[in-house]
This record gives sequence, structure tokens and C-alpha cells, in this order.
Amino acid sequence: MKIFIEDTISQYDILLSLSPEERENFFRHTMMKPFEGMWNAINVPMKSKDPKGYDVMMATRMLGYLDINETKLAEEALNDLKKMNALKIAEKTLKECIDFSSEHDLRVSAEELRFGMYIADPKKLKNQNSYTGFGGIPGYVIAIIRPNSYNVPRFPALIAHEFHHNLRFSYFEWNHGDVTVADYIIIEELADSFATALYGKEFLGPWVTSIDNEDLEYSIYVIKEGLNVKGFAEVSSYMFGDDFAKKEGYQPVGLSTGAGYAVGYHIVQSFMKNNNVTIREATLLSTEEIIKGSNVF
Repeated sequence: MKIFIEDTISQYDILLSLSPEERENFFRHTMMKPFEGMWNAINVPMKSKDPKGYDVMMATRMLGYLDINETKLAEEALNDLKKMNALKIAEKTLKECIDFSSEHDLRVSAEELRFGMYIADPKKLKNQNSYTGFGGIPGYVIAIIRPNSYNVPRFPALIAHEFHHNLRFSYFEWNHGDVTVADYIIIEELADSFATALYGKEFLGPWVTSIDNEDLEYSIYVIKEGLNVKGFAEVSSYMFGDDFAKKEGYQPVGLSTGAGYAVGYHIVQSFMKNNNVTIREATLLSTEEIIKGSNVF
């Protein structure tokens, strides 16, 4: 499988040398163009007919990308990304993910894998410790990061997490708008379990590790009642918790930040342990099989 690492470091250098009027055109048609197939797959147009309409500029801001006109913040982040050799780390990590998958007869349903790394807005991604990603379309992996002491050591695990989404969706179809709470927690925590298998539990992100055992037990009860809930807004409330739900105007369900991730990880890990199953085998099993075999509910 061919890996293409977009040189977004150089692209950001160019972007920051441009006038505010020129930046949007460069970001849209140069930096986002290699990912047009991904954007099309999730119904995001490269450019809306309405100047204020939904397109790749709005979608990236919603995902947590730093606004292209935040020059000072971008320059600071870019300097840190250069210092950590982020693109070299990404290439090495993706090779390790592909090799690990091939050894276990797992393959992404794409001839090539394209990786893009973008600067995160630390305010928008405060609850995620300034890093996140997207890997929902096989053939594309996105990382969004504002480097800090917490997320730099976890950068490979983030990439592995997003890569696993590529794997899972190569074997299971899913509709983003029709996904259930049950599906979502298993999708996300198979990905974290894959990252753990490669890089260790100590590099799990804040989504899994932010709640204590008492909160976990309560969250398991709440999520059990909502396993069949569908709809992006509704599912997001279960995954991300009440603070996120209130901020986005969704209905809170009584959960702490990241509760869905924590419960999902507990389910997947319990399933694997109880049934002596590897992440390779679990990747190919249905949501229902994993939840039932976990004996969590």
C-alpha cells in the first residue's frame, strides 16, 4: 500500500506568507485538494455557491482546525511541529500500522493512503487536549494537533486510532447519520484498542482516561439504556458528555466528558479478555457480538 504524506509543513509556511485575501484560496485549492475524495465521500463541497454556505472551509473549522488567519498561533504551532519532526513520525507510524495489519491479514480497501496533518485550534479542542483526527474514509487519515507536552507523546497512538477506522470501514459499511450509540462506542474503542496494541495503554487519550471507576459504573448504566439511540446529535451526547451537548445545543443525557469512549473501551477490552480474542479478530466482529460477549451489560 502506497503512503502519501502531504507536506503540510511547507504548505503552512506558504500560507502564512500570503495576505489574508489569498489564504482562503490557497487553503481550499492547494491544501485541501488532495483530500477532495474524502470530502466528497462525506458530502462536503470544496466550495459552496453561497459565500456563507457549508463547504470545506466551514467543515474544517467545525472539526477543530485553526482559523487560517490566526497567524501568531499558527506560527508557534508550526515551529513546534517542525521541532518534533511530526511528518517523519507520521510516516513511520503509518508504516508500522500497515505492517502490523498485514501480519494479521487485515487490509484497508484502498490502493493508497494519504495523510494530512493540520494545526488545531486549542480553544475548540480544549477537552481533547488540543489534538484529534479523522479516519472515517478508507484511504485518508487526518491528524489535527497543536503540540503540547500531553499530546506529542500520544501522536503515534492518535494516528493508529484513525488508521484503524480505515480498517474497520473496509470491512463494515456505516452511515454517519444513521449510526447507533452501540456502533459508535465499538468503532471508537476498537480503534483505541488497536492503538494500545501497538503503542501501549499509557498513550490512551483523554477520552478514555478522564473518568473514575464510580463514574464509569454509572455511565455504563446510562449508555445501556441508550444503545439503540440513532442520529448524530443524539449519539454525540452519549459519546462526548453533557458539557459538549450543551455547547452544541444537543440534549444532555447525564454523562461526564468522554463517557462514551470510556465505556466503549471497557466493553472492547472486557470482550477481548473474556474470549481470548486479539484486536485482529475483534476488528472483524460485529457490534452485537462484541457487546454481548463482553458481559458488561
